[in-house]
Amino acid sequence: MRIASLLPSATEIVCALGLENDLVAVTHECDYPESIRGKPVLTRSVLSGTRSGADVDRHIRELVHQGSSIYSLDAPLLEALRPDLILTQELCEVCAVSYPIVERAARRLGSSPQLVSLEPETLDDVFENIRVVGALAGRSDTAERLCDSLRRRVTTVEQRLAGRPRRKVVCLEWIDPPFNCGHWTPELVAIAGGDERLGVARQPAHLIDWRQVIDADPEVVVVMACGFSLDRSLREVETAGGRFEALRAQTWVVDGNAFFSRPGPRLVDSVEIMAGILHPGAVDAPHPSAARRLESVR
Repeated sequence: MRIASLLPSATEIVCALGLENDLVAVTHECDYPESIRGKPVLTRSVLSGTRSGADVDRHIRELVHQGSSIYSLDAPLLEALRPDLILTQELCEVCAVSYPIVERAARRLGSSPQLVSLEPETLDDVFENIRVVGALAGRSDTAERLCDSLRRRVTTVEQRLAGRPRRKVVCLEWIDPPFNCGHWTPELVAIAGGDERLGVARQPAHLIDWRQVIDADPEVVVVMACGFSLDRSLREVETAGGRFEALRAQTWVVDGNAFFSRPGPRLVDSVEIMAGILHPGAVDAPHPSAARRLESVR
């Protein structure tokens, strides 16, 4: 099977199932595992990578208001690659090429590929997506083994945290302006022994006022800027440092791009990272490359 992935999370699922050799194309954001670098790239972003968080937000709002896409799709390349299966999504209009664009491009392909939209909102949904991709590619047994392994890791975290008090948490998917967290993230926080004060499970993240963060009185604030690396997020926090100084909480910054933003197998890594932040000692502390506590911001 020839697979084209239009999602970093789908790329990670395909590779975790041992199907990397069947992956004929990826997106410009696909960067894990490292071995997929060099695959044909089907997309590009119209946004500059050097923009500040505030500029990115403003530009995205303008594009969405105009009905324009944030990403472009190389339809001629897609046609030349002749995929049998195209993995995409409809969940978030700013996370990947819009579904209508992909659908129009797929209809023009003479090979009539199967177009599958992955729409996870919970951790169980992610496991189901793994099973779906596994079934489509003839790797159902591999998918079940992968899901069983991931579930065991989640169970281990739950067992280690059993009986511990939940810590009050606010997770921010954007800083300037501030956005709460949504979709699967409140569930990950709950598994990791936290009580997410502003996030709404199964719903998109939305704009909030900084006063809401203060009034939530969290013990821990976790910045997980969507699509931003750890270093990029650290720079954004430094720029907005005055806001965080008004809080009585520990402030942590995580690599949202690699973990929390991607609904693939590494969401279980995200559970372990969050548990290490909230309950040090019970769970191993997160690696500095994944998360960092800001000692100077109080």
